[in-house]
Amino acid sequence: MTDAPAMRHLPGGSFVMGSDRFYPEERPRREVRVDPFWIDETPVTNAAFAAFVAETGHVTLAEKAPDPRDYPGLLPELAQPGSLVFAPPPGPVPLSSVSWWEFRLGADWRSPLGPGSATAGLEQHPVVHIAWQDAAAYAAWAGKALPTEAEWEYAAWGGAIDSDYAWGDELAPEGRMLANYWQGPFPHANSLADGWERTSPVGSYPANGFGLWDMIGNVWEWTADWYALPAQPRKTKATCCVPRNPRGGNRKQSLDPADPIQVPRRVIKGGSHLCAESYCQRYRPAARHPQAIDSSTSHIGFRCIRRG
Repeated sequence: MTDAPAMRHLPGGSFVMGSDRFYPEERPRREVRVDPFWIDETPVTNAAFAAFVAETGHVTLAEKAPDPRDYPGLLPELAQPGSLVFAPPPGPVPLSSVSWWEFRLGADWRSPLGPGSATAGLEQHPVVHIAWQDAAAYAAWAGKALPTEAEWEYAAWGGAIDSDYAWGDELAPEGRMLANYWQGPFPHANSLADGWERTSPVGSYPANGFGLWDMIGNVWEWTADWYALPAQPRKTKATCCVPRNPRGGNRKQSLDPADPIQVPRRVIKGGSHLCAESYCQRYRPAARHPQAIDSSTSHIGFRCIRRG
């Protein structure tokens, strides 16, 4: 497969999943165990995804017009192919408004900012505007799979233990940028201290302890698990009962009861170039977020694994 990411073999074993120090959905901190597996060293790039599309003719969800019957109240003019693109406001806005997303007609993996944009020069950047079904289709074609949340988090820690970040307890030790995240007041003023306004080429930052790049920042990554709050660990004196290869919830549990349109959600991990100290501090292995499977955005990509 042309331009497919190289893979690393991880030995598996026990690790502490989750965090009690940040967001409620990461709790409780608990010990789990995963079996050995292989994982892509980087997120899937535009070049690798282009090879998949060239061979299979796959059409991504963002390239298909939504069916108005699935989205009551959808304006007719929006029943066209498109995707969500980050559009920074000119100045400060309430962080509760989430007003920096724009559904842009014609935005997709080939045209990440919409009509007139292209991936020329971005071949080694992570592919974006990928819905869950697109990531799963690529993984199946490659003879791989999407990682479970536990497998992904184990890989992201890179062997580190009991720290806030994958590299320690300081976000930018001695001022060093160790991942592509937002620098400055979000969402209007990115200082571009690292030189990247949006995605960066894979491998632009140091690899973690397992030799994996961009597990943190750059783009969020899809996992195989339905979103649900972590189960409380059983209180037992037995040492044999550390959960092995745990999975998330089920499709029904993943639904947001507050959403009038009930769309199942999967777990995404790792944060992105839009995570900031002032907003969405999810540039951490333990961080997690629910994402509707019918949604694609300019900051979500994926990587694959192979078990065994």
